[in-house]
Amino acid sequence: MSNTKELDTGYVLPTYARADVEFVSGENARLVDANGKKYIDFTSGIAVCSVGHANKRVNEAICNQIAKLTHISNLYYTAPQARAAEKIVRLSGYDMKCFFGNSGAEANEGAIKIARKFGEKEGSVKRYKIITLEHSFHGRTITTVKATGQESMHNYFGPFPDGFVYADSIAQIPSLLDDHTCAVLIELVQGEGGVQPLDKKAVQELAKLLKEKNILLMVDEVQTGIYRTGAFLASNLFEIEPDVITLAKGLGGGVPIGAVMTSKKDIFNAGDHGSTFGGNCLSATAACEVLDILEEMDTKGELQANIAYFEAELEKFYEAHRDVFTSKVGIGMMCRLRVKDGDTLAKIINKAREEGVMVLKAGRNTLRLLPALTITKEEVDEGFTALNRALSSL
Repeated sequence: MSNTKELDTGYVLPTYARADVEFVSGENARLVDANGKKYIDFTSGIAVCSVGHANKRVNEAICNQIAKLTHISNLYYTAPQARAAEKIVRLSGYDMKCFFGNSGAEANEGAIKIARKFGEKEGSVKRYKIITLEHSFHGRTITTVKATGQESMHNYFGPFPDGFVYADSIAQIPSLLDDHTCAVLIELVQGEGGVQPLDKKAVQELAKLLKEKNILLMVDEVQTGIYRTGAFLASNLFEIEPDVITLAKGLGGGVPIGAVMTSKKDIFNAGDHGSTFGGNCLSATAACEVLDILEEMDTKGELQANIAYFEAELEKFYEAHRDVFTSKVGIGMMCRLRVKDGDTLAKIINKAREEGVMVLKAGRNTLRLLPALTITKEEVDEGFTALNRALSSL
């Protein structure tokens, strides 16, 4: 650990406030650090390792693929990318096409470009404005930072691209629409904003209004997608049909991949958009295997059983510590406990790590839990036992 820490401090830009731990191996929801200490992981790499650490099926699929081809560029057809796109569209239930990038931010950049081109082509005036919500998070590039409705993230990095408007709620969005609005971009559950679900009826009413006005509804499912909320997409749960959906995180099971999918299947022409690495043989193969695993779990009822067990144990934990937590929300394997204050939250996270369970922060005072969708009952039990020890020792 000491050598890794020295190298990191000496050569890596300090953009992360790292915890003082180095993980060297894992299996499903278990991790082992450089000192041999074992942990239960309730974070899954911030919702990325959807089928757990070192998943044997994903590893085998990747090894088989890289023995043939890792990358060949998007100038040619590749079967893994075509198969990944077909699986995503079929599982979504929407009539769409996909573009692949490497991250959620890139997926949202693609969505913004789709919206802007749509705004140029559809309407008597240039439509370029995109409405997002306060407390949203859409990425770290210059454009997606500006799309993010958190003023603290805009420090130092301007000037930004014009055309982003922030609504304080879903209810305010209709009053902000004008002749120059081309799209509305929302998260159905705000992840970084504190795991805050939107009101289903309000979202449905907004979707209907936007359809009437020929304004695109774009849903950022970077965190909520790929069965994280129980359904393949949160959009399915909300019973809406977006025009654009973005995906990343859990799609590759740890291999970097992002996707933007849209019902505007002819919006881009050759040369309008591109990515050197996006959807290459390696990442698309990983995505295909992840999707196969999770579809099988969903079909057999295993996914819902895992979610139900985790939710039940989370409820027990919450009820046992009502002196610390003020509220609980769980949508599938995307859960949060609101803590009374930020200082207590920091202590919980540190104590949890000491006791051998990894948890996350969201917003200023939210404990966030994003376990692997493949987590076992034994792993859930061990994790909450450790969390109970952590809170008892505060």
